[in-house]
Amino acid sequence: MARYTASVCKLCRRCSEKLMLKGSRCLTPKCAMERHRRAVGRRRRVSDRGLQLIEKQKVRYTYGVLERQFRRTFTQAERQLGITGDNLQVLLERRLDNVVYRLGFAESRAQARQLVQHGHIMLNGRKTDIPSCLVKEGDVISWKESSVNTEYYKQLVESIKARSVPSWLSLDRQKLSGQAISLPTPDEVDAKFDGQAIVEYYSR
Repeated sequence: MARYTASVCKLCRRCSEKLMLKGSRCLTPKCAMERHRRAVGRRRRVSDRGLQLIEKQKVRYTYGVLERQFRRTFTQAERQLGITGDNLQVLLERRLDNVVYRLGFAESRAQARQLVQHGHIMLNGRKTDIPSCLVKEGDVISWKESSVNTEYYKQLVESIKARSVPSWLSLDRQKLSGQAISLPTPDEVDAKFDGQAIVEYYSR
């Protein structure tokens, strides 16, 4: 499966915004955005098309989706009833790797994707290694029985006590299992972006 393998810190600098692609590291002085800050001088004016492209790329980088897959997701959002930009936010938020991240099982979406691909995560009692799988209302996300004995899981049991989860998810901190009690709404999506700009980008 194709994936981005270059430095993710360059993506944040390209968007001139922290996308939290490395989890808690992005909140420390080690963050590339902090270490490579430059004095702001005269900047070339960005066209409307350029602003739309930046917004689209920002969303892609945040959720770790390549262009072809992102375009398919956008097409799916277009076919649904309602506002396309809002539908796109909800579809991206329902991805299994994102839900694993939102539950606090990983510090970043990249780490969550790796947990899913390596078969550590169960969806409704079945091992699922497809990060793009869409979670539905009522679905239960838990750990594979053999993964409970790993050192990462043991550390997670302690660290997850301080983490909070979105209102559309519930988390059992004792069993380290979560459930989608409802589908997310655009207001509950933590990664805010301009959906209308993305719609306009693909409309040309």
